[in-house]
Amino acid sequence: MNSREIISHYENVIIQIATPYSTGTGFYLRGANLIITNEHVVRGNKKVVIAGHSFKKQMVPVVYMDTRYDLAFISPPEGHDMPEIEPGTMDDTDEGDRVIAIGHPFDLKYTATQGIISSLLHKEGDISYIQHDAALNPGNSGGPLVDQNGRVIGINTFIIENGNSIGFSLPVYYIIQCLEEFRKGNGASGVRCASCKHISFETGAQSEKYCPSCGAAITLISHIHDYEPYGICQTVEEVISRLGYDVDLTRKGPYSWKVQKGSADVNISYYEKTGLLISDVYLCTLPDQGMEELYYHLLRANHGLEGISISLRDQDIILSLLIFDQFINKETMHRLFENLLTKADELDNYLVAAYGARWKNRN
Repeated sequence: MNSREIISHYENVIIQIATPYSTGTGFYLRGANLIITNEHVVRGNKKVVIAGHSFKKQMVPVVYMDTRYDLAFISPPEGHDMPEIEPGTMDDTDEGDRVIAIGHPFDLKYTATQGIISSLLHKEGDISYIQHDAALNPGNSGGPLVDQNGRVIGINTFIIENGNSIGFSLPVYYIIQCLEEFRKGNGASGVRCASCKHISFETGAQSEKYCPSCGAAITLISHIHDYEPYGICQTVEEVISRLGYDVDLTRKGPYSWKVQKGSADVNISYYEKTGLLISDVYLCTLPDQGMEELYYHLLRANHGLEGISISLRDQDIILSLLIFDQFINKETMHRLFENLLTKADELDNYLVAAYGARWKNRN
């Protein structure tokens, strides 16, 4: 396969991962029937929200956590038909080989950056890493590093930051080793001790807080506490739930949510330092012609909107709601959010049909 074919093929197995604390990337291995990602992407969560090209957004359990190798395994989604990708080996991988680093965190574009392996011998402690110059960002964490034959040779990590334009990936043999060890649990969830490498599997009677091998403190996945919002975030989530949404599936972080109403995607963010709650809907983009009539319409529409406003950012038409936290209460927020959702779903369709505006991020 050439690079374009590899990137297109992997789009079907790349997983977007979101928790109340962070977002990241994962990838599906059909042979193991598991999603592979970094441990720091799912840390502190026994369930995570996932989305992919071929299945609906849903919440699935984390079944393996490994702080030593920064690896985690997640159960696959229901109703998926993701294709197989082939794990490679390091036997025929050399310095100077071309690689592709792939990532797709929530609300960011599917990215694939190419680079060259500069070292196969980079060490952090007693763990080896592939060093390369394919551009990585925090959202690429947990995504695959792919060789020029389309095989997975590593998992990207952003946990090592010691140079510009330098990326690091955990070699595939660590993934294979951990998968083999995980299978010994016969389907039970497991956690690796960072001190002695022993994996503790959860059984019906097990409730250890310490590694049975060395006595170091461990946290089994079932012992992780469910996320509980507080303050303004709790109020926002209560309103989102009251509007009929599954709050768990809307979270993109501790201060960020995304809800959908028809054709409109509403992004909600709370900025604790400024006390500002912002809800933005990117309705559509400006048409190629007839913009004068569209501008007149937007100005007139803005005058009649209650608590929300229309603005332009480059070519984007945005509907926004801004509230300072001292004015937030459940009833007012519910009314404003409901109005925003309704207007957004109506307005984007109208602007496209009446003025030739273009849908945002649609082919």
